[in-house]
Amino acid sequence: MAKKIWRAVWISDVHLGTSGCKAELLHSFLKAHPSEYLYMVGDIIDGWRLATNKWYWPDTHNRVVREVLRKSGKDGTKVYYVTGNHDEFLRDYIADHPFVMGNISIVDEVFHTTSSGELLWVVHGDAYDGVTRHHRLVTLLGDMGYDFLLWSNSWFIQLRRLLGLPYWSLSKAIKKKVQGAVSFIYDFEHTIVREALQRGVKGVVCGHIHHAEKKRIDTINYYNCGDWVESCTALVEDENGELQIIHWAENQENYLSVDRKSKEIITVIE
Repeated sequence: MAKKIWRAVWISDVHLGTSGCKAELLHSFLKAHPSEYLYMVGDIIDGWRLATNKWYWPDTHNRVVREVLRKSGKDGTKVYYVTGNHDEFLRDYIADHPFVMGNISIVDEVFHTTSSGELLWVVHGDAYDGVTRHHRLVTLLGDMGYDFLLWSNSWFIQLRRLLGLPYWSLSKAIKKKVQGAVSFIYDFEHTIVREALQRGVKGVVCGHIHHAEKKRIDTINYYNCGDWVESCTALVEDENGELQIIHWAENQENYLSVDRKSKEIITVIE
């Protein structure tokens, strides 16, 4: 049976180059979801780690890169790499115009029209986060704390996997309970929606805050495709122009079958 070809797929916050990246799950997701368009909505490569001795790049990360290249080449998928704050080093190369190589374009933002005629603005979103934009030191310190949370969570995930229990992110659950995090998400969503209103679009697709969401705010359809260090989520568009969030890791078969033979503990690190 032929695989369903989606019209568009959006992923964000992959953080290749870090031990927290769920590269195996992302690789299996990309192979299972061919599409006409693939939007990589920022923080795909973690340039912050590139500048430190924490840079981490096993072969599982290479597989993700090779799969994207295969899609853009053999499959003819139009790939848009939208820059984020963790891969902001790429912005120096697209300051004057987008970088285009075959079917791959590196851009700071892009627009997508669904098959139902909905015009969507696609942007990572870091420019609409007041902390990231104006308080870089606070952002870096927060990133260190987030790394520790993910590191702690890795052993929790490992235990659940050994027990045959379904995927469940402790770090994600903790964030949902922290009032400051809830307030931050609310402020971010409404700030980027106000910008979308100014641009005259019907909806906005973003990432950045690692919180997958699909909802209506004012007159704008707000979509956040989530991340691949905690939730392992993506946004997809079907042939009718309908958008939905796919929670790939929460499928028990996907979670337990990915790279069973791999001896690398990174298969469970958050």
